[in-house]
Amino acid sequence: MARAAGSEVAAAVADAHRREWAFVLAATVRVAGDIDAAEEAVQDAYASALSTWGGNGIPSNPGAWLTVTARRRALDMRRRAATAQRALPKLLGREDDDGGFTDGDDIPDDRLRLIFTCCHPALPLEARVALTLRLLCGLSTAEVARAFLVPEATMAARITRAKKKITAAHIPYRVPSAEELHERVDGVLSVVYLVYTTGHTAPSGADLMRRDLAERGVELARLLRELLPADPDVAGLLALVLLTEARRGARVDGNRDLVLLENQDRSKWDRHAVTEGVALLREALASRPPGRFVLMAAIAAVHDESGSWSGTDWQEILGLYDLLMERWPSPVVRLNRAIALGFAVGPSEGLAELDALGAEPQLARYPYLAAARGDFLVRLGRPDEARVAFEEALILTDNEAEQRFLCARLSGLAG
Repeated sequence: MARAAGSEVAAAVADAHRREWAFVLAATVRVAGDIDAAEEAVQDAYASALSTWGGNGIPSNPGAWLTVTARRRALDMRRRAATAQRALPKLLGREDDDGGFTDGDDIPDDRLRLIFTCCHPALPLEARVALTLRLLCGLSTAEVARAFLVPEATMAARITRAKKKITAAHIPYRVPSAEELHERVDGVLSVVYLVYTTGHTAPSGADLMRRDLAERGVELARLLRELLPADPDVAGLLALVLLTEARRGARVDGNRDLVLLENQDRSKWDRHAVTEGVALLREALASRPPGRFVLMAAIAAVHDESGSWSGTDWQEILGLYDLLMERWPSPVVRLNRAIALGFAVGPSEGLAELDALGAEPQLARYPYLAAARGDFLVRLGRPDEARVAFEEALILTDNEAEQRFLCARLSGLAG
């Protein structure tokens, strides 16, 4: 391999972090026998890549190089810790009363083993999702905090407690038994959905999307579908991400600037993804009552099957949000329902609902509340109030594409 410049190495390592972190960590946990030790070994591997790839050249398969390096580091750490070596068979489930863990089980990907470990019912649901986003996707604690609408310090403490709980409770890195599997699915679905949505609209950075995370979310949803083909909620999740992903090609223009759904060129939508998503949705709707992911997929399908913005059936969308509020009464669902109400009934009614959400603690730093208020205020001919709302949204968002969009809205009001 030829020597590589420092900038080339840095770019290659950054790309490998985005694309390979989950594979490397999940494979290393199997050797390390401890999540913290595995994470340390993987971080050492990436640091080693920065120092050695310049002289030796960037490997043709960076993920394989990083995995081998991380696993060797984990083995060295394990050899120096005799107690960890004695605990390893129990951690990996090879001495479990449930029959143990082998490489021939039904989970088709090490990342899903890691998800099911992090989604163990001994952990609080939010900790399961947060820990898996941190470990499986390599998101920073700040990015995970943004996904959960909580302060970074709160999320850091939550992740630390979750790791300690896994160690203290001897939670095994193995596939749940058939009896446990379905009870654990909802937490896994939440993980995959947040992985996808974090990629669909990045919490920060120059681009609207993080394609690596969005693709990882779609991939994990497909893996879950292979694992649990008869589960309607799994089918609903895959339908949701496909129907959302179908619009990706029209979400930004040639300058990488955000394009609202209202203004998107629908000829750029991926009709194959729409067809697949709708077929999955119909399958999932055959089971009653529909779960939250099925209902969200149904809302996405109404948008995708509308020939134009003006032809969107907002009454149907509003009715679906009413059902979703019964299944999953969260502040974000209330926000989206308020927006649907504004288009189904009128911007005054939508604005009133949004104003009622102003005291909701979880939405205090949520930029889409302020942005939605600004849009309805523009439609109501109240530009001064709209300007204040858009300025608030601009302060709250760290995504540069969204910042540019909000600045354009403000410039339009000034004009």
